[in-house]
Amino acid sequence: MPDEPMRRDRLLAALTLMAGVGLFLAIPFALKAGSEFFMPLTAAIVIAIALVPLLEWLERRRVPAPLASLTCVILFLGVANGALASIVVPAWQWVRILPERIEQIQSNIAPLIDFYSNAERFVNRTIENFATAPARKTAEVTTAAPPTGLLDLVGTSAPSAIIEMFFAILVIYFFLSGWTRLRRNAITSRTSFGGAIATARVIQDVVDDTSAYLGTITVINLLLGLIVAAALYVIGMPTPLMWGGIVALLNYIPYFGPVMAALLLALGGLMTYDDIWLASLPAIIMIGAHLIEANAITPLIVGHRLTINPIMILVSLSFWGWVWGTTGALLAVPLLIIIQTVLKAAGKPDIAGFLFEHGTLVKEPPRSSTAFVQKREQSS
Repeated sequence: MPDEPMRRDRLLAALTLMAGVGLFLAIPFALKAGSEFFMPLTAAIVIAIALVPLLEWLERRRVPAPLASLTCVILFLGVANGALASIVVPAWQWVRILPERIEQIQSNIAPLIDFYSNAERFVNRTIENFATAPARKTAEVTTAAPPTGLLDLVGTSAPSAIIEMFFAILVIYFFLSGWTRLRRNAITSRTSFGGAIATARVIQDVVDDTSAYLGTITVINLLLGLIVAAALYVIGMPTPLMWGGIVALLNYIPYFGPVMAALLLALGGLMTYDDIWLASLPAIIMIGAHLIEANAITPLIVGHRLTINPIMILVSLSFWGWVWGTTGALLAVPLLIIIQTVLKAAGKPDIAGFLFEHGTLVKEPPRSSTAFVQKREQSS
């Protein structure tokens, strides 16, 4: 029976493949169902990895690990609180006056409706529904005060959101405080010198690539937001810093984020100016600044080291956005960088060989078993 070993290999490969596909398909639903646990944990780990260079800089200056970790967490919370206060509070006022500006928006877009006469009924019906439905809830919206900071937001959030935020902060702190020991244990636990070197290289590459990407993109986004805010200030747009913060935040989401920012600025322009061309100027400013940033500034600064396949970015955005919504979209590119770095070191799986080569799962026989080797060769 010369074909028997080959049939066993095919059966084992088929069973393993089916189990792997089933696990692969089940993971997204598990992540989505357990988002209360997995989402803050993943976000905290990504943030902690980005803070590792600052932690190591403090530790090189003989700052104890617990104190250095606490400093990193406090700095991160301070930046997050400042960003929240500069965006949420003014945005709340825009939301409050939105129902009052519906007529102005209608008058501004009236020329466009006339120009596209075929779409006039649909647009008018949409605007009428948009104008009447929220109007009954304006009293409820205006009675609540906007959160003035991170602590205020936590105090007005649901208990589950408070627990998730507190859990994420603890994960960041303990991850940073035990980072040096964790890295040392991961390296020294290898049984060979080559394995230890490879582990150290992977850990360092993950930290360097993730922190370099987030740090560089953060600086670029902040500059982009400040430039847009300055341009909006020149044309008399209210709360330019809020709009600049929205542009900087949404620019973390490739492709879709700038489109959302441009749409929001277009809505803000329609609410502010009476002329349709002046109302479209904020969105035009944002689009022009983004085109310069995306096509000249970012490629020049980031370079080829962190170049990612655009298709992989779209897949990652779609996947993590579906699993965790906006938070997942913000984490999509950092997670893609981490996964890509680990797979690059571990080696990509040979799917074609796994499917079509029966020897994929076969253990090599002892060198003395020449008869068995010849039998294998004949059967193949």
